[in-house]
Amino acid sequence: MAHLKHSAWLSLLLCSCLPAFHTEAAKLKTVSVSVRADSEHSNYEAYRALDGDPETMWHTEFGSRTPSVPHQITLDLGQEYELSGFIYTPRKDCGNGTISRYECYVGSDLKTLGDPVLTGEFAKGTTENTVTFAPVKGRYFRLRALSEVNGRPWTSIAELRLLVDGVTFRAEGAGPAALVHEDGTPLSELEIQYVSLLADLRNRGHFQRVAAETYRAEALILDSDRDPLDVVLRRTAALAADLKTMPNAPDLVELEKQLAALAQRAEATDIDDADARQTLFEDVCKVRRRIAFSNPLLSFNELVFIKRRRALFNHLCDQYYGMAAAPGGGLYVLEGAFSDSPAVRDVLADSIVEKGRLSGEKLWGGPSDVLPTASFDGNGNRIGEETPGGTFLSPDLSYDGKTVLFAYVENRGDMEHRHHTDPTQGHWHEGRCYHVFKVNVDGTNPEQLTDGTFNDFDPCWLPNGRIAFISERRGGYLRCGRVCPNYTLYDMAADGSDIQCLSFHETNEWHPSVNNEGMILWTRWDYVDRHGCTAHMPWTTTLDGRDPRPVHGNYAIRQERPDMESDCRAVPGSNKIVATASPHHGQSFGSLILIDPSLPDNDSIGPVRRLTPEVGFPETQGGAQAYGTPYPLSDNYHLCVYDATMQPGVGRQGKGYVPGDYGIYLVDAFGNRELVYRDPEISCFTPIPLREQPVPKTGPELVRGAGTDPATRHEAADEFAKAEGTMAVINVYDGFKPWPEDTKITHLRVFQLLPMPVPSGPLKPFDTGRREASAKDSVVPCRWVLGTAPVEADGSAHFSVPANRELFFQALDENGLAIQSMRSGTHVREGERLTCVGCHEPKSRVAQAAEVVPLALKRPPSKLVPDVDGSAPFSYPRLVQPVLERNCVKCHEENRDKNPPNLAREPIANNWYASYNSLVEKYGFYDYGDGYRTTPGQFGAKASKLYQMLQEGHHDLQLSKEDLHRITLWLDCTSMFYGVYEREGGLAQLRGEPVRPTLE
Repeated sequence: MAHLKHSAWLSLLLCSCLPAFHTEAAKLKTVSVSVRADSEHSNYEAYRALDGDPETMWHTEFGSRTPSVPHQITLDLGQEYELSGFIYTPRKDCGNGTISRYECYVGSDLKTLGDPVLTGEFAKGTTENTVTFAPVKGRYFRLRALSEVNGRPWTSIAELRLLVDGVTFRAEGAGPAALVHEDGTPLSELEIQYVSLLADLRNRGHFQRVAAETYRAEALILDSDRDPLDVVLRRTAALAADLKTMPNAPDLVELEKQLAALAQRAEATDIDDADARQTLFEDVCKVRRRIAFSNPLLSFNELVFIKRRRALFNHLCDQYYGMAAAPGGGLYVLEGAFSDSPAVRDVLADSIVEKGRLSGEKLWGGPSDVLPTASFDGNGNRIGEETPGGTFLSPDLSYDGKTVLFAYVENRGDMEHRHHTDPTQGHWHEGRCYHVFKVNVDGTNPEQLTDGTFNDFDPCWLPNGRIAFISERRGGYLRCGRVCPNYTLYDMAADGSDIQCLSFHETNEWHPSVNNEGMILWTRWDYVDRHGCTAHMPWTTTLDGRDPRPVHGNYAIRQERPDMESDCRAVPGSNKIVATASPHHGQSFGSLILIDPSLPDNDSIGPVRRLTPEVGFPETQGGAQAYGTPYPLSDNYHLCVYDATMQPGVGRQGKGYVPGDYGIYLVDAFGNRELVYRDPEISCFTPIPLREQPVPKTGPELVRGAGTDPATRHEAADEFAKAEGTMAVINVYDGFKPWPEDTKITHLRVFQLLPMPVPSGPLKPFDTGRREASAKDSVVPCRWVLGTAPVEADGSAHFSVPANRELFFQALDENGLAIQSMRSGTHVREGERLTCVGCHEPKSRVAQAAEVVPLALKRPPSKLVPDVDGSAPFSYPRLVQPVLERNCVKCHEENRDKNPPNLAREPIANNWYASYNSLVEKYGFYDYGDGYRTTPGQFGAKASKLYQMLQEGHHDLQLSKEDLHRITLWLDCTSMFYGVYEREGGLAQLRGEPVRPTLE
């Protein structure tokens, strides 16, 4: 078994992550050095001259500000070394900034480097220039560029390598942060902050790019910031100024005097005296800590939190499978959290479970200094030798501050995924699933609330006394590869009984909490006919699961926002939400953000502001999985966890396992970060103030009923089939994008989306059809047409729909062609009336009270009119192939010499008919006119060459109205082939038989 302490793990992490651009360099001792230049352009900072990558470079400023030569770059090696020369590598793409004449200096006193040890001229071109001189000892090396090859004012260096026996030098900030000393001992917390700020100062271009998106400008690196001391003085002053404006403001007079004295000393200390300025930096940080902990919002002195390790597999779904859990940790209270000596109390130290399958057992995480030896293969299976102990996850504190909910997995039982299509059963051994527990904060009355072969986790106390949680009981798998079961939003009574499905979504959901309006706030992965890495955004719903709606960003362009907004929590007394901007191919850590739903949702980052701008968004913008599990005290102050070792790329899928080194911090929007507690052996997560909280006011609950759990629908199938709600649209023409000119919408087509009951990974059955252009990573979701409802002349509609099913809609013109289409899903509960203002209207637009009652609302709701055979569920063999055989096959066979498309059933390829293979690529559905939002009138039959050809007449062929409608329906429905996912059902559909899916 592996026994790794904190410092050893840091060393291992750093060694494993350092770039290896030169084989010989891997054999050398690597020393991190400080690099400073007289000028540097954004994205071409000086440290890039020593990052080991010749594709990057240092380049002096150019553009509006272009200082002239000479320019210089100075290296502080930290101690004396014997130097015998250097290698200068020019940029390879062009000659801009390539050095011609130069001087180099070596010395041990930066203020008196003396005469140059060498003056010379580099060879022209892009080849390396090796320069040698008689060995000379020194701590500092300076290369001074006197001229540029073409006489221009710039200087550039792709790589600069010093010739020192047995040593290679890398700039601080190049690759992982150097968090250990030369002897392997870990840096102190303040040393880590100093190193981090040095890296930020070298990355000014990043801060310039994100400045407009940052909540407080104080958190940026400003032009006036020269070193970490400048930064911490400025940010501490901003913190103190803000605290003085708060109710019950602390008396900061003495601390401000100390801060002013330190500022005076900083002013008198030379910017090049790095050691003295670092000492001052640490002195300022000590004053800052006292100021930060005097915050009146810290009106509590205890925190509930858990200890655990990151999951064994880096993916937004797999991280919450018990099968991927890393043993270790527990449930704790931090006493005296903001004192000089906080104490940790193990809540479960003496607790024995009193209820459930684990009655009589202790919940134990195992030894904290033992790293896991097992692994998770990403396809549902655990591999390798097991280490002892269970794993804890996602605590939540009751409103009265007395009871804690949490999830726990035993890490026992068989280690293989269970493949089947029985919706009443999960896919894992019960000992490999997270289950929900509760316990009093004093450790009494521990009870197991859920059990079985499903993962149940992320419990959340609701204002009505029930418990929301995330569960796999809905059934289904994700559609973009591998073996990943879905989990969605549920709730239950406080004793674990009366489990109800609140969300009928067909893909994964996460992290329920309660917002200030008394609604459930949670994250949903919504990728209907869209790329699989998009839209993991916050949604809201009532406590009984009505009216699910996205908060923002459901159609945002991926590169312009986070992949996922996780661990969302409402800011007290505000409509704002704090969240973690986290990756898709990683775990729920990244950069902290603040979401303001009152700002316009511009399909970009409009409502989002960065709280920790020094960390970019992981995956979409190259950031690190550094922050997580935020708990807001106000918009400016948050508890969270942070790990400085999580550099960009670390913890990404396929990059290996890292357990993490997350500690609990108090962060503010001004850029300050104060360590509250860290365990040197295992990470801490989800800090929650241990105090009573007011219960949010909630609206009335209208539904609560039997048959809503999809896994048990077979017990009340008739009741489920009869359950209905109603939907109303005020004006279908009210939309985000313009409609084609003279569009007249006459009907809405209503679909049911089906979850995928079998994996889409290695054991997948058949592809449901040609994949939509923007979603080629994903199986097209199966759907069936429930029917159509009329739209009145004023654009209004009012109709009944089946309850407790995931629905989406298309708007049809007078010819029955889809002009607009949802790429999302919703549902209604039994008896619910769900109203939409328009069709994809901007969410920021306030609905105006209608002066005239919409026509559709003057009458009872319409009943859906079912569509043709082969549309419910969808089936190309029953919907389209009969049309081809009635009208096309004979003629095409008679004219084989002209090489027409084969429109017969045989030969079957890709598990699709020959006709499908002939038509779908060239004539079938391609995309929605846009990778994110549908462009009205630019998709489906409306944009199809096939429809146009058939409508105008193909030779002497005139299709009947029904046959043309069947082709139209196929084109509007992403030109699918199958309407079920399962192999058995697919084979039956291939034979032309009607089939129902195993999971609805």
